[in-house]
Amino acid sequence: MEQFIGRSIKRFDSVDKVTGKALFPGDINFPDQVFMHTLFSPYPHAIIKQVEFGDALQIPGVIAVLTSEDVPLNEYGLISNDQPVLCGPNSSKTYSDRTRFIGDQLALIIAENDHIAKKAVQMIRVEYQALDIITDPNEALAKNASIIHPDCESNILFAREIEFGCIGSALDEADIIIESVYRTPAQEHVFLQPEAGIAYFDEQDRITVVTGGQWAHGDRRQIAHALLMPEAKIRVIYAAIGGAFGGKEDISVQIGLALAVKRLDEMGIRRPVKTIWSRKESIYGHPKRHPFTIRAKWGAKANGKITAASMVMVADAGAYASSTEAVLSVATSLAVGPYYIPNVYIHARAVYTNNIPSGAFRAFGSPQVTFAAEMQINKLAHALGIDPVEFRMRNLIKEGELTPIGTPLPQGISIEKVLRSCATKAGWKNTEKGWQLDEKSKGTGPTNGGTVKGIGIAAGYKGFGIPPDECWAAVEIFGEENIEKVIVRNAGADMGQGSHSVYKQFASSMLGVSVEIIEVIASDTSTSENSGSASASRITFMTGNAILGAAEIAQKKWKIGERPALGEFLYRSPEISSSHAGKTKEHPNFGYGYVAQAVEVEIDRETGASRILKVISVNDVGRAINPLQVKGQIEGAVIQALGYAKMENFRQENGEPITNSLATYLVPTIMDIPAKLESVIIEEPDPNGPLGARGMGEMPFVPFAPAFISAVHDAVGTWFDQIPLLQEKLIDREKLEQVS
Repeated sequence: MEQFIGRSIKRFDSVDKVTGKALFPGDINFPDQVFMHTLFSPYPHAIIKQVEFGDALQIPGVIAVLTSEDVPLNEYGLISNDQPVLCGPNSSKTYSDRTRFIGDQLALIIAENDHIAKKAVQMIRVEYQALDIITDPNEALAKNASIIHPDCESNILFAREIEFGCIGSALDEADIIIESVYRTPAQEHVFLQPEAGIAYFDEQDRITVVTGGQWAHGDRRQIAHALLMPEAKIRVIYAAIGGAFGGKEDISVQIGLALAVKRLDEMGIRRPVKTIWSRKESIYGHPKRHPFTIRAKWGAKANGKITAASMVMVADAGAYASSTEAVLSVATSLAVGPYYIPNVYIHARAVYTNNIPSGAFRAFGSPQVTFAAEMQINKLAHALGIDPVEFRMRNLIKEGELTPIGTPLPQGISIEKVLRSCATKAGWKNTEKGWQLDEKSKGTGPTNGGTVKGIGIAAGYKGFGIPPDECWAAVEIFGEENIEKVIVRNAGADMGQGSHSVYKQFASSMLGVSVEIIEVIASDTSTSENSGSASASRITFMTGNAILGAAEIAQKKWKIGERPALGEFLYRSPEISSSHAGKTKEHPNFGYGYVAQAVEVEIDRETGASRILKVISVNDVGRAINPLQVKGQIEGAVIQALGYAKMENFRQENGEPITNSLATYLVPTIMDIPAKLESVIIEEPDPNGPLGARGMGEMPFVPFAPAFISAVHDAVGTWFDQIPLLQEKLIDREKLEQVS
């Protein structure tokens, strides 16, 4: 049955991508197409009094200019509809006459070619009334702060509070308390292809948008909502997708393209409309990782048992809601890491500002709080003179123990096995005195001259999926005596992670046929029902279960003689009990992935340059359906996390990005890749996972930053509580002053 499970089969799209045959949204062209260009706001906060585009219409080749008045229902949003499609006066949406960040869209210019459209943008005259610009979340929280969304009572977008046990008395009774303030930055996704797409009317008279995104049916829902059209009249197709990492969950060009073909049609013009954003427009226009400020206060006993943890956090939501509610919910649920702590207080707020909106980014919410939690763990261990691995082992959460939300995690907690494997491979040994780092593996420490080395370790976990969750799939079998062809239909997006290849492996495992005869039809709302978003590490888990269910139905029909045999299945995520000891509590997620990482670093104290010598990443993936792709996910996440921790310094000043190109926003290159990156796959099957698989694409991102910063501390003797840890912060200035 499972002949293709656990094998690294060839990616479905590998040849097409390396030969250039694969078409990304920007590569697709139609005869007689026109081009659309977007006018973005030059002001992060202002009321738009008037938009005058008469001069733009006079330019030869300009076909139309669309403004806020052209949008039937001028609102959209991933979770809540708080963002205008186009900002401007006389709109159907209250308070959409104002811009709230530098990437708000004001007008769409449709012209015969891109050059004319860009020229016309320069001819549009906009009258603004400037408003106060708020970029600091603490300033936004002040009682006298301007309200960015006047239909809200305050600038607090979302708040959550968790109390578990008695934090006050537990802190009073602690033998040691560590207090710190941690700051994590915004982060740009830097996917390879900026936002692009083309729209047209298909043969069934549906407005069809071909683009790249993470949730085709979610895009369709938002397009239909803004255009006041039935969803059945909207079709969304994903071409090859040049990366996303959460950055393409939010609408970018989709509604504008659909609006353009709709308005042109009303003018008696039926022509495809194409647009491609520049890298700068992409950086302005899509959400970033949430910056967090976290005030942590943890207490422990001298025996190394953590007794209390307080985490008070403020997240910068930026101008609009995007996925902030989900991000903050994840952050609060995971705030103290994979440890049992009997007394916990968590208070989290997400605040509107005039910065670029914050949204989904790989492992959203978890890297920020894991940085704070694991740094607290390492600081407590250091202060108590206990090895950091031993300290963790004494506090890891076990089956049946309660999380701060009052209920236990689902069965299959594997964090101890993961940490043990990571520690052993990094040079730790479990001795009579507990876990200790072997002398040969220790860093040189801060007293060894100009170049120093250090080692650090961290652990983490994250839930996969966003419950309640569901996913549809269909499997159709063709042939007479033998199965000759199988078609799998599912709308799940493949953003480059290889999920469509995994779809084939699941179908082949159930039907006992070669993957070579399986065809996947995906990412088209006209051929599939809703399969959910390619996010939250849910695709393998949810789609795998859906395909296995559909294949089983099709196989039963095949056996009784149906030709072709069609099976359709809607998989619903498991319900996790929310009751414990007779009390109803908030339930945890339906599944978790566990990870531990060790990092070795070398630092030149004269220049501050740091080099990652080695990373060991141990990951419980439940079941590695395609081991090579799993390894690729681990390596990609580690390098992306390296950028987050070490160099990606996304800067906004007065609401405008200063790092608005790849010349100023530095990301890891081949020169920054660790000298050795060891990806270790642990397979502890998830009881609900398809053939045991867990979601895992985000998890290797989670613990890297604290492991890296702890390695730096081991090398230089200083704790750093803010990332990215830029090179200039690691220069030994005292030594340089002595030399000079």
